[in-house]
Amino acid sequence: MYQHIVFDIDGTLINNEEAILHSLQDVLCETMGKEFPFEQLRFALGITGEDTLKRLGIGNIPVVMVRWVELLQGYGHMVSVHEGIEELLKTLAGQGYQLGLASSRTRELMENDFDNFKISNFFKIRVCSDDTQEHKPMAGPLLKYMEWAKAKKEEILYIGDSVHDSMCARNAGVDFALAVWGSHTKEIPAAYYLSSPAELLPVLEKSGGGMKLCIALAPCKAGRKYFGFLFFAIAFEGIGCAFISERISRYGNWKRNRFL
Repeated sequence: MYQHIVFDIDGTLINNEEAILHSLQDVLCETMGKEFPFEQLRFALGITGEDTLKRLGIGNIPVVMVRWVELLQGYGHMVSVHEGIEELLKTLAGQGYQLGLASSRTRELMENDFDNFKISNFFKIRVCSDDTQEHKPMAGPLLKYMEWAKAKKEEILYIGDSVHDSMCARNAGVDFALAVWGSHTKEIPAAYYLSSPAELLPVLEKSGGGMKLCIALAPCKAGRKYFGFLFFAIAFEGIGCAFISERISRYGNWKRNRFL
């Protein structure tokens, strides 16, 4: 059962595909004097900027990366949060899930760009490309999340929109849900295919994830004296609250249960 819902950012939480590709076109035109069509650049979606430039045979990558980020800011008007994402995150947080990020972005780009969106406040644990030696499609980002969150792989569901996200999850032994609203295809291996953010909720209900706090009030009669005992039990949504079923004492009796 899932306790941690970990998201990719680009294409999954925010719609910035056009901005990334336009700015990459621009920086390549400046650097190489050549214009690349979008179809030749789509491989860049889901991997780090450095890996993209390496594949394109660019030299002096740190300098070109700075320029790419500068050009990307000029396409900010093309970037938006995907419809339904904010509502989904509010619901998940309210149900007690731990929300995290495993992204190919640098931390600087995340802070300068993603943090401008309100949804950034939902995520406490954020794994960026700076934090790992291995990047997607390798397992590094999710393994780092497990380390920081002290989470087991079976407790994590990773949501992304690219084959690199799918492979990262597979290599880490983590279940993967494909954000079809970002991938625009179902031809990527996944445990779940989500056409919209809202479709995640029934998946989690069936898996029995989330946490609910239950309080059982148990008056107990022992001889002539009554003792009230307050017990707290944390159980997983979809399974029900787990109560202490043993008698409080040899003569104890449950008088009532109260759920808050």
